[in-house]
Amino acid sequence: MTEETDHGQTPATQGSRIDAYVDRYAARATGMVASEIRALFAVASRPEVVSLAGGMPYVTALPLDMVGELVSDLVTRRGPVALQYGSGQGDPHLREQICEVMRLEGIEAGADDVVVTVGSQQALDLITRIFIDPGDVVLAEGPSYVGALGTFSAYQAKVVHITMDDQGLVPESLAQTIYALQAAGNTIKFLYTIPTFHNPGGVTLNVARRQQVLDICQRAGVLIVEDNPYGLLGFDGEPMRALRADNPDGVVYLGSFSKTLAPGFRVGWALAPHAIRDKLVLAMESAVLSHSSFTQLAVGQYLATQPWREQIKTFKELYRERRDALLNALTDLMPTGVTWTRPAGGFFVWASLPEGLDSKAILPRAVAERVAFVPGTGFFSDGSGSRQMRLSYCYPEPDRIREGVRRLAGVIEGELQLRDTFGTASPPGHPGVDTPGPDLA
Repeated sequence: MTEETDHGQTPATQGSRIDAYVDRYAARATGMVASEIRALFAVASRPEVVSLAGGMPYVTALPLDMVGELVSDLVTRRGPVALQYGSGQGDPHLREQICEVMRLEGIEAGADDVVVTVGSQQALDLITRIFIDPGDVVLAEGPSYVGALGTFSAYQAKVVHITMDDQGLVPESLAQTIYALQAAGNTIKFLYTIPTFHNPGGVTLNVARRQQVLDICQRAGVLIVEDNPYGLLGFDGEPMRALRADNPDGVVYLGSFSKTLAPGFRVGWALAPHAIRDKLVLAMESAVLSHSSFTQLAVGQYLATQPWREQIKTFKELYRERRDALLNALTDLMPTGVTWTRPAGGFFVWASLPEGLDSKAILPRAVAERVAFVPGTGFFSDGSGSRQMRLSYCYPEPDRIREGVRRLAGVIEGELQLRDTFGTASPPGHPGVDTPGPDLA
């Protein structure tokens, strides 16, 4: 029988909830909530808004007619293979080509130890899945890549941030943190790091520190997960030597074609020690059964037939010009008290606001003034970063970058006037980790 009220009405139960399944989700899904800034970024995607937020590669710089011909030729010549199921580990020939790409960063590896993934983001998910039990510790730079923090949170890891400065992760902070955590009985599963052209920090771990980090983690028995999507996009000199090049057994290396070719192919990879590789393949097969043979063969065809090294040089020059436009505009237009990093490659500048200003709180006003950025709180797991913001230079044209900085500088000047007049600027935003969508990663 259906329970009725005194008025003969059926009481509102699950149907009155926004989410009728709220009591049924797994515990790890509790923290999977949309950021309140997503709605603002929907507005920020309008053409009149200068977006210094998105980490979107400038794919228009690719010879798109060539890409179209390549894809058409692939279907014509190898359609029955390209449109069929593939290997859970990835196309063998593409894995050999990936080893050639990694050789540019000093890595000597065999194709058997490469696992192709759906972008490096899936590699992060697979690594976390096979290593993390709820409550395990992941070490990560503070700030750290927002997509990684979201993954760690989904698997209920405890993220402990390691201090950074202009030379990257601080080894002394790493060693002290590991010692304190292990002494307290915590289980540290791995260090997650972006040592080269950091997202969002824009800094690069120097050569001396790289060896120190390797030594510290080796002594402590801590695995290193090296995420390196920007490593070939340096503006000066040869690529930095990867951490994986000097410790094959203690480092899992994550790479991607999203920044050096195009993110739409969704092709990345993990290079891992043998035992970890086997677990990654099993996890991959349980997640997607097999990758897209089509996109793998398309990337392989591109690497085999096109001057991909020259294309990377084209991207580097384009991003260097835009980096310079952003740095020059910041120098010319920003009010006193705003500071920023000076990246030698990659996509991002990490800026800090003067005392009393909150980046999330001023974002709505910035969007109203037709400029967007990503507030710093999204890059910390502990609510830090309220005075910081990430500025991206990879997508807008140089003149649009300068105009965006002009608008942003005006917003910051207005906030400083409020602070100086009333003792505070706009009220701070809500605490917690923000997770912007993939176009902002």
